[in-house]
Amino acid sequence: MKTIYLDLQMGAAGDMLSAALFELLNDEQKKEFLDKINSAGIPDVEVATEASVKCGITGTHFKVTVDGEEEEVHDAHHHHEHEHHHEHEHEHHHHHTSLHDIEHLVNDLKLSETVKKNVLEVYNLIAQAESHAHGKPGTDIHFHEVGTMDAVADITAVCLLIEMLNPERIIASPVNVGSGQVHCAHGILPVPAPATAFILQGVPSYSNQIKGELCTPTGAALLKHFVKSFGPMPTITTEQIGYGMGKKDFEAANCVRAIMGDISRDYQSVVEFTCNLDDISAERIGFAIEQLFEAGAVEAYAIPVTMKKSRPGNLLCVMCLEENKQKVLEAIFKHTTTLGVRQNISQRYALDRTIETVQTDFGPVRVKKAEGFGVTRQKIEYEDLARIARETGKSISEIEHVIVSGNPVIASGAKQSTL
Repeated sequence: MKTIYLDLQMGAAGDMLSAALFELLNDEQKKEFLDKINSAGIPDVEVATEASVKCGITGTHFKVTVDGEEEEVHDAHHHHEHEHHHEHEHEHHHHHTSLHDIEHLVNDLKLSETVKKNVLEVYNLIAQAESHAHGKPGTDIHFHEVGTMDAVADITAVCLLIEMLNPERIIASPVNVGSGQVHCAHGILPVPAPATAFILQGVPSYSNQIKGELCTPTGAALLKHFVKSFGPMPTITTEQIGYGMGKKDFEAANCVRAIMGDISRDYQSVVEFTCNLDDISAERIGFAIEQLFEAGAVEAYAIPVTMKKSRPGNLLCVMCLEENKQKVLEAIFKHTTTLGVRQNISQRYALDRTIETVQTDFGPVRVKKAEGFGVTRQKIEYEDLARIARETGKSISEIEHVIVSGNPVIASGAKQSTL
């Protein structure tokens, strides 16, 4: 599975994400990207890239010029420059741009509909955050930092790069947001800024000893939109590594690292939740399991166990993918009586599964197929067999025999059918 992993130990900003992803392209694609972004129609903007070195690591700086000038970083406290500064975002002219203006601009870009759709969805995330921070409807929000042309270029660049790289999955480390204060159009704010904090709800993040704003609203919105899960780097066969450099220098290399490679399709990380239940009826356990599947569980079951004081009870076990973790956890607490849930991360090996519809004497039926690890299996969908049995009055065994004997494709795999 073609995967991009983003290492966010120094946070994220639009220009740093753009530069890191740019480095994953081959030479021909790099030229194609620069041609596309510069001919897209972003007013008065020119995009270029240049080499940059941080702590001995060579990477790329994403250079955006507006009317021929590159925006400069600025500081929250001029007299204490090394502690409080806005590391990643460019300084912006204080003209105000509404969400409607952004929509009009983006819809006129000479780029694919997919890129334009992603750009607008990222801006909507920022608008929602600004709306919450300032207590105004989204339609009344006028962007200061993120509404200027250089920020439009950063967001559009990331969306275009992801379209060109076309990963099947994007995952990332927890986000370092920085600490201290940041100077913006509204004054001096705590780090993370209110809009950034709002966008990062549900995203693992942390702060360490580095002073300053490491994750900007633009960077946070791009991560929230594109990243499917956050956690440690998985087992990945690396094909390409990109370093996107910020402008400021720290004791740590100020960069976003993007790693592109392959994650084996038969290997998958799953979250396992378990809890003990001794004060809930069998009916409620059954209902809870139904709701857990609705919430995104890939497996849920209960095992009879003996609990403390020799009480009979049940061990509830639930598995889900990382992106469904929060919903599944909430469903466990909502639909059971447990006061606590245990979590483990497990590695799950699975066959590649597909479903095909085949024509039979009883009409179309679905056949589930699975392949991998040297085996091939297939099985007629039970719900279709049950439906035909109700309609015809025949037994499931009779129906299955007729379908298999009348369809060579199904018959060839029937002996291995254990799905």
